[in-house]
Amino acid sequence: MNLTAQQLQFFDTFGFLEFPGLLAEEADAITAAFEEIWAAHGGGHDGRPHDHKQRSALVPFIDQHEYLCGLLDDPRIAGIGSALLGDDFNYTGSDGNYYVGDTRWHSDGYRDKKYVSLKMALYLDPVTRDTGCLRVVPGSHRFGDAFAEALEAGYRHTRDGGAVEDWWGVPGSGVPAYPLESEPGDLVVFNHCLKHSSWGGGTRRRMFTINMQQRHAEEDLGALREDIAASARFWVERAYGEVMLRTAGPARMRHLEQRLANDGHLAALSRKARAEMSEPSRG
Repeated sequence: MNLTAQQLQFFDTFGFLEFPGLLAEEADAITAAFEEIWAAHGGGHDGRPHDHKQRSALVPFIDQHEYLCGLLDDPRIAGIGSALLGDDFNYTGSDGNYYVGDTRWHSDGYRDKKYVSLKMALYLDPVTRDTGCLRVVPGSHRFGDAFAEALEAGYRHTRDGGAVEDWWGVPGSGVPAYPLESEPGDLVVFNHCLKHSSWGGGTRRRMFTINMQQRHAEEDLGALREDIAASARFWVERAYGEVMLRTAGPARMRHLEQRLANDGHLAALSRKARAEMSEPSRG
């Protein structure tokens, strides 16, 4: 799948793209696989039933089901990754979620990134502006831009315990934003630095992600290993799950090999995290 010059410019400028109905024919099979994974892990977070009070998260996610692993081989998914990140992009992992209620404004890492990273989000329930769809602030991914930096200052205020109302005089749901309303089978893609949130959702919103990043140059492998180390909070010991690796052909391995070759420190970090944390991270 190729992207147009206009789509590439849109992603660079605004930080996201929408692909309505891209996986509509596969929506039922994707949803069934999603539920199979959760059923095999007790139905919710850390092997316990989902309690509808806080988010349940499972990492890695698509790595645990052969059908979902195959999404990385799909020319539509791989084509989007190649168009935005290069043909040798790294698959960086995935998470499956039952979301609960509101998600406050944040980025999935906001800093001067030499390597672009993105998230592909697949919502398995219809979500609208007022029922938990992703809201984004277009252009907020542009590190160093005055507008993006002003938004980051507001985020830091709320992250440190302050309220959005104290900063901008409106609730989080009132921050000017673009709603990415979604139906099962739609695909939403956004830069990890983009400010995003959701408001008004129910207590079992189903969504999973596929994350990708540009391949690192040899001199930046230290930064890559630091990035991999962040997965320890999810109590994972390898960059990828067993099913993902067992079912990988040469084309998929191109997107796995670099992180796989640099994850030797992850097991020890994960064991340390297990000793210090009461449960794996929820996000």
